[in-house]
Amino acid sequence: MSHLRKFIAIAAVAAVLAGCGGSSTKKTSFDTQGLRAPEGSCSVKPSRIGLAEKIRDIDEGNGCEIPNAWRVQSLGSVSFSNVATMNCGLADPLNDWLENHVQRAARKNFGEDVVSIDVAASFACRARNHKNGAKMSEHGFGNAIDIAGFTLESGRKVTVLDGWRGGRDERRFLASVHEAACGQFRTVLGPDADRHHRDHFHLDLQNRRNGSSYCR
Repeated sequence: MSHLRKFIAIAAVAAVLAGCGGSSTKKTSFDTQGLRAPEGSCSVKPSRIGLAEKIRDIDEGNGCEIPNAWRVQSLGSVSFSNVATMNCGLADPLNDWLENHVQRAARKNFGEDVVSIDVAASFACRARNHKNGAKMSEHGFGNAIDIAGFTLESGRKVTVLDGWRGGRDERRFLASVHEAACGQFRTVLGPDADRHHRDHFHLDLQNRRNGSSYCR
């Protein structure tokens, strides 16, 4: 019986090691249709409007790439909970939304400014919603950012997950900034879009052939 237990234990360890070896293999290509990142260079360098640094261009060799990559820690008066890696063209519209729409909505509904945002995701080499066979996510071009919450001067935090259907001031604030984002970005997704976005706003600059935008 002891020999049997020893054999089972060895087999279990071998299975775990095999699983780890398989998961560490880097994917070399995507079976998805890539989307085009915004054409042309950015009009404003992120370092002129926030705490940001230029980094080496990113090319994963599988369709995910940022030809003009930056690491951004803040824009205007708003700091980021996590450093966001993005293409140069995303910073200016994001800054405009934060400074001219988010701050205005915060003052109107809470009587104070937003000092930071919770960045749930920026650059990520993956398909949309992590679904096999889906189109390449705009995150794969550093062309999108996910925002899960806003912190006010008083320390109060307003999250998309709790505030979307929370108190009246939080509902009005989040609805207002969501609506304003629809004028700044090509794609805006929130809790009413689907279950994948129940706890954050997804903002991106996807180029569509017909030039249309999608806001939900």
